[in-house]
Amino acid sequence: MLARMKSAGRGSAAVVSIGVALLWAADARAAAPISAELLSAVVKVTTTVPENARTADTLGTQREGSGVVIDDDGLILTIGYLILESETAEVTPGDGESVPARLVAYDHETGFGLLRATGPLAAAPLELGDSSALTARDEVLAASFGGPSSAIGAYVVSRRPFAGFWEYMLEKAIYTTPPHPKFGGAALIDRDGKLVGVGSLIVPNAAAADMPMPGNMFVP
Repeated sequence: MLARMKSAGRGSAAVVSIGVALLWAADARAAAPISAELLSAVVKVTTTVPENARTADTLGTQREGSGVVIDDDGLILTIGYLILESETAEVTPGDGESVPARLVAYDHETGFGLLRATGPLAAAPLELGDSSALTARDEVLAASFGGPSSAIGAYVVSRRPFAGFWEYMLEKAIYTTPPHPKFGGAALIDRDGKLVGVGSLIVPNAAAADMPMPGNMFVP
């Protein structure tokens, strides 16, 4: 009987948490209008990795995600696993013209990666914001490459540690809901139109480790 009660309790908690996620998602759709100019900074990142690379089996040899232009010289911030061990890279802005890029840095501590486009990009850089100011219930915008149709309103649901056994550990990772399906390298933008995080994962427990609620983890 006790086991059944515990099982029922877990089921009820799951229903409640999913309901909360849906309510928050509905509220998020009413966020501030999306600016196409703002989202021009979010570009597509495509890389190729040698078949004998250490990460080829787990992450693949053909990788694709998003990145964010952060200066006027074509510097692009993305999530590191997209460019890790890559031998070629290119970025594609909203105008569809791909530009070769070179690897600048990969930071094991944060999981960030940096690329530099080797030619001009038709993209306005996105200003860096203050991710430390984000708290639960803050409205944000999660945007992957593809313009306004690839951006969704979301809420921050928690700030808590994240330990990635394969690379990095974060003291205050940013967890959001609803989840963006194209999270890899996606931009997390605050209400001031500034970059406050880069997408890394989709998770089943964004609000708390013991509470089912689908969402994303962004590196601050």
